[in-house]
Amino acid sequence: MTYRFFTPVPTKAATGRTAEVYQQSRDDFLGPLPTFQVLSAVPEVLAATWSLLREALLAGDASRVERELVAASVSRANRCQFCVDAHVMLLHALGEHGLAEVVARGGTPPDPRHAELARWAQASRSPGAADWSSAYRPEVTGTLLAFHFINRIVSALLDEDLLPGGLQRSPLVRSVGGRLYARAARERKEPGRSLPLLDAGATPPPAWAGDSPVGVAYASLRAAATRGGDLLGDVARQTVTATVRWEDGRVPARPADWAVDLVRDVPGRDRIGTRIALLAAFAPSAISVGDVALWRLSHPADADLVRLVAYGAITATDHVAQALASAHLQEGHHA
Repeated sequence: MTYRFFTPVPTKAATGRTAEVYQQSRDDFLGPLPTFQVLSAVPEVLAATWSLLREALLAGDASRVERELVAASVSRANRCQFCVDAHVMLLHALGEHGLAEVVARGGTPPDPRHAELARWAQASRSPGAADWSSAYRPEVTGTLLAFHFINRIVSALLDEDLLPGGLQRSPLVRSVGGRLYARAARERKEPGRSLPLLDAGATPPPAWAGDSPVGVAYASLRAAATRGGDLLGDVARQTVTATVRWEDGRVPARPADWAVDLVRDVPGRDRIGTRIALLAAFAPSAISVGDVALWRLSHPADADLVRLVAYGAITATDHVAQALASAHLQEGHHA
């Protein structure tokens, strides 16, 4: 597994909140994965990302198979092959070998409920076009939002191969890998254990989450990642949020050219940052070494690159969450 633009501090050297997140991810998941290590330069974003993943995907009583299916389906919609491969392997770990291979091929699951979940998850990439809302429990909806964010972080900052040479794309390797993780994947996790890792006093949880720990984790991630927008001026931030709203998840055919056009009216000092944030929202794997080199001329720290990418990623993720919020309001009027 290789990092695209920088190599994070080794896990053994982690201290403070980062070390606590790594310990919890060892206890409850597959250890400090590259996804989390790459966020370690910004501990508040790391902790909130872990918390949302843990409370949504791992804890609580919703079907873990359904949540893994949602994670894999969102990842396919966002073209994050690394995440599709990882969650196919976890479906194998849960004993769902047939479903795992259908998902790996991009097919439709034979079970009608699974097919509906996969369709719902994939439609969320463009929630405006799909008139998209959720009748699912907070853990399922939280899993979907967690992976809208994580897919973008992974595609921006990591190479797409989970194993050397793409070995994880072999059905045999997926099945064997799944067996290695079977016990960890099937253990019940107590809800709420990650919440002490979060900053106190985040914004109130969203309505779709009720009083679930998932809502607290999502609100914390939204607050922590949105602060990355402080690296840009007002016009730049408005360009990012307006583009996310009107493009509604459309995948640009030629992302580099598309981003150049969009930043023409942004002040010169903010152009490269706006371009990276827009690519993080729409086509994160198109962020190039050249983009990052230009950004580092004014912002040399790894932490600022992570903050900027997280800002683009959460802006796109929150566009999906806002579709849920408006659906909830309409349901309230009908009730």
